[in-house]
Amino acid sequence: MLTFGFMLGQETEIQDENTLLYPIFLNLSGRRCVVVGGGEVASRKVGKLLQSGAEVVVVSPRVNPELAAFEVEVHRRPYRDGDLAGAHLAFTATNSRAVNAAVAREAAARGIPVNVADRPSEGDFALPSTLRRGRLQVAVSTGGASPALAKRIRGELEEVFGPEWADIVERFDEARRGGEAPAAELQEEVGRCLSRLRG
Repeated sequence: MLTFGFMLGQETEIQDENTLLYPIFLNLSGRRCVVVGGGEVASRKVGKLLQSGAEVVVVSPRVNPELAAFEVEVHRRPYRDGDLAGAHLAFTATNSRAVNAAVAREAAARGIPVNVADRPSEGDFALPSTLRRGRLQVAVSTGGASPALAKRIRGELEEVFGPEWADIVERFDEARRGGEAPAAELQEEVGRCLSRLRG
């Protein structure tokens, strides 16, 4: 996968204002990811996981209609210890502080990276505001200082990296696979698009 990441910190603070998190793009294809929670926040996380090809398991007594429409394994019951067995990643997004903390503890005990929606300091990673154009991904974050600012910056980048970038990336990939340099007109097109970043 060809990815470009502009990481300006992370969307949510993990430990303190001096924490510098490591930006990374993970291959989750076929990997089991457990999401504890069934509301709007959980739905957003599940949607992005499915886009990445993950095998998603949802644990929640109640599941909203949007989440219920996804093709995922759903356990309609409260979380219980052991639900993270075999997980590659875990996400907790319930409205219960006690449940979120319990999921974080199990994840830590099992060595599973966890994202804790209501208290990021209990988790291992944060999720940036992400722009996707085919295989191109641009991720923006502010270290928890202002998720709204991260979203605003991402919005500005959407103007620069329009839908045409999905095709541009594919054409670069074709040239690379063919052992050739990208065509001059393609390079010029990229130059024109990127010049908008400089104003």
